[in-house]
Amino acid sequence: MTSKDSMIESRRHFLKVAAGTAAVAAVAGIMPRLARAADLPHLSPSDGTAQALGYVEDNTKTSNPKHKAGDDCSNCQFYQGKAGAAWGPCQLFPGKDVSAKGWCVSHQPKA
Repeated sequence: MTSKDSMIESRRHFLKVAAGTAAVAAVAGIMPRLARAADLPHLSPSDGTAQALGYVEDNTKTSNPKHKAGDDCSNCQFYQGKAGAAWGPCQLFPGKDVSAKGWCVSHQPKA
């Protein structure tokens, strides 16, 4: 094998290893995000941020004068849960799932 052939073979090996490493890194980066989304704990109404924003798990049980009939987390622009899901993530409470039937004073109707 000539020096040129050896260099080409070495380059091919490097590219194969680099492509494999990139693929593994991409999969490894996606997996934790998927796992986190499925494993979020439910937001407790006793949580400090929840209390500050007047969060309730059942919007029909709030006596807050800002609440309007029909307002709940599922129709708020900050709610990121899937349609029909009982719980989902909210931008206002990172790392926690909120009740789709819940409500807080930061409710903003989806546009």
